[in-house]
Amino acid sequence: MRLIIIIFLLIVDFSFSADVIEKRWQAGETFSDYLIRNGVGLSLISQIRADDIEYLSEIQGGERFYELRDGDRLIQALIPIGEEMQIEIIQNLQTKKYKFDIKPIIYKKVKDSVVVRIKKNCYQDLLKLTNNSTLNYILKKMYKKFLNFRYLRLGDKIAFEYNQKSRLGKPWGTPKIAGAVIHTRGKNRFVFIDKEGRPWSDTFKEMNSTKSIVSCKRLAPKNFTKPLKKISVSSKFTYKRWHPILHRYRPHLGVDLRASKGTPIYAIADGKVIYSGWMGGYGKVVKINHGGGYISLYAHQSRLKVKKGQYVKRGGLIGFVGSTGRSTGPHLHLGVYKNGKAINPFNVLNSKKTVKIIKVATIKKVPIKGAKELKKRLSKLVENDENSKFKWEKIGKNFTLINQKHKQKRDRYVKQ
Repeated sequence: MRLIIIIFLLIVDFSFSADVIEKRWQAGETFSDYLIRNGVGLSLISQIRADDIEYLSEIQGGERFYELRDGDRLIQALIPIGEEMQIEIIQNLQTKKYKFDIKPIIYKKVKDSVVVRIKKNCYQDLLKLTNNSTLNYILKKMYKKFLNFRYLRLGDKIAFEYNQKSRLGKPWGTPKIAGAVIHTRGKNRFVFIDKEGRPWSDTFKEMNSTKSIVSCKRLAPKNFTKPLKKISVSSKFTYKRWHPILHRYRPHLGVDLRASKGTPIYAIADGKVIYSGWMGGYGKVVKINHGGGYISLYAHQSRLKVKKGQYVKRGGLIGFVGSTGRSTGPHLHLGVYKNGKAINPFNVLNSKKTVKIIKVATIKKVPIKGAKELKKRLSKLVENDENSKFKWEKIGKNFTLINQKHKQKRDRYVKQ
């Protein structure tokens, strides 16, 4: 899908011109600081739902975002919170009032092929060609077991195919390389990535054909325990989820666990209770500081058993499952934060599997999907004598400004 931002200006006798500006979020700047600096005013914060406030802390220093300005006046800002969602600040051109919302980031997917001949070194040459330092890191990681990049020489060639999200004509998010070839010392050195993300030096991957799982048991992690005796996930951690009550996309920075009302809730680790009470759409909430930058949050409780300032032990009772706040039914919303940033709770609660396996020495080769055809394309690419890459679009090509006059007063509409 081609990404186009169209700004319709339907205003009586109004002359409008605007510039799209790419910026980086200043390190240490808060959302309030940004509003004040741009003359938006802190009254906008009163529009933000209580359960959307936490997403403001997801804005990262150095993050690339876009503004639409008419001179010094901010008309629109699109500020990413993760790869899937973004904060939108937008001004109504008639009332001059600003509106806050959280919307999905719309992007298109680009399949790119790159060929580069080493003239200085592979890192500098590839960076100059693609302006994407992440590709260097991914390539080096792919070839870690197969080729030491220090042995590459001037005149060697590198070719690869990768998939990349494109936002406003520029690379967005983390690229994924499907396969690569390095021509060095008269030989082609191929590496292909399977669907599990593992690198292979051939179009086939090796698998043990006779591994048999006899038993499988989940063990509790060493430092963190489960908040409920029985874990059943109803909603996973994601930066883009369709909200069942609000009927719009919102990040879900935690996991929802099914449980009946009154089910005991336990602290996942030792710590100090830093909040116990009502918290907007989360209803009755307990927050615990576990030290080391970790904080856990337990929402929608029916009854709380701990108070602020109280110390709790790992596995200690802190409350009971309920459906308070904005909830469709009894469940526990568990959030875990590391140094103020939401992380997937199962990164710390990830129970390990112990399995009993019958090992047999027989190994079979399984084709990597699409690798055979990719090898042919890479072989042709590396034969090319000229550097080549995808020509990323300019930002201006993704914006269409339409000036119109209309007899009736109307608001401005933005389509992304």
